[in-house]
Amino acid sequence: MRVVLAPDSFKGTATAAEAARALADGWHSVRPADDLLPLPMADGGEGTLDAIAAAYPGATVHEVPNCTGPDGGPVTGRYALLPDGTALVELATASGLPLVEGREAPLTATTRGTGETIAAALDAGARALTVALGGSASTDGGAGLLAALGLRVLDGSGAVLPDGGGPLVSAGAVDRRALRPAPAGGVRLLTDVTNPLLGPAGAAAVYGPQKGAGPAEAALLERGLRRFAGLLGGDPDQPGAGAAGGTAYGLAAAWGARITPGAAAVADLLGLDRALAGADLVVTGEGRFDATSLLGKAVGEVIARAERAAVPVRVVAGDSADGRALTLVSLAGGGGDAQRRAVHWLFRAGARLARSVGPAAG
Repeated sequence: MRVVLAPDSFKGTATAAEAARALADGWHSVRPADDLLPLPMADGGEGTLDAIAAAYPGATVHEVPNCTGPDGGPVTGRYALLPDGTALVELATASGLPLVEGREAPLTATTRGTGETIAAALDAGARALTVALGGSASTDGGAGLLAALGLRVLDGSGAVLPDGGGPLVSAGAVDRRALRPAPAGGVRLLTDVTNPLLGPAGAAAVYGPQKGAGPAEAALLERGLRRFAGLLGGDPDQPGAGAAGGTAYGLAAAWGARITPGAAAVADLLGLDRALAGADLVVTGEGRFDATSLLGKAVGEVIARAERAAVPVRVVAGDSADGRALTLVSLAGGGGDAQRRAVHWLFRAGARLARSVGPAAG
């Protein structure tokens, strides 16, 4: 039997690679002769860099020390350089919300560290750029990222504004003269959301509260983004422009970056369709499986492609209200142990699924 194991990460408890490996080990404990293909997935958020780098022989991962974290403190950035000269940067590495958990600062959080990581990748010779957008701590429209690449956002008197989405309400001009050019091979943005930059469905209104913004702060961030967009130009209404606190908008407006659905792009990069050809079963999963899982997420992309290839699907989730998913909570008898020992319960899930398809040959 040929089985493709294509989970997303179980956020905070197991990476996609750990989940795929645990499922495979559990399956092989019951059916050791089966042909298993672990294919850790991502959709532009956490784990995208590692998933893609692992799928490309010859890819190299590089660290960038002393980048600026979302709260201004030092963090280590990372980028992967693929054999074709494309650099892959995951925004969450240097500008992610987990970096400031419990210390959220919605008005001053910055994406500058991601810009510093991009600059290092370009300095190393990257000819094209893919940026995975997801898990951002900030709502600065990508202003901090662009500042690290040479853009100057000025107030009415010509002074450079401090980082963060809050100060953007005082923006009076943008100076592009020192902005370094985009790489010749172009810039692609991977995102799992379709929100515009502004309005009730925009970055500040929808995602600001997740980053610690109360109603007054979200309103201030909205005004700042609107002012910034009026100066930088571009299309703030483009679907996906609100991704990562508007970072997608900033890179699209300043560098002509293309906003693309992350799950589909990652699936193509990883060769999911080739993996499904001839498979007897695909197993996918994530931390929480619900209706949103089918709307631009990695699990939904796997399910859709498996259905097109007429390959049966099984879903493993940390928790779910959908009775079709096998959950770690049900296996563990409670959420606490399921979270603490997610890898163990993923092993058990793999074994349970293997038993469900019948006894091993011989």
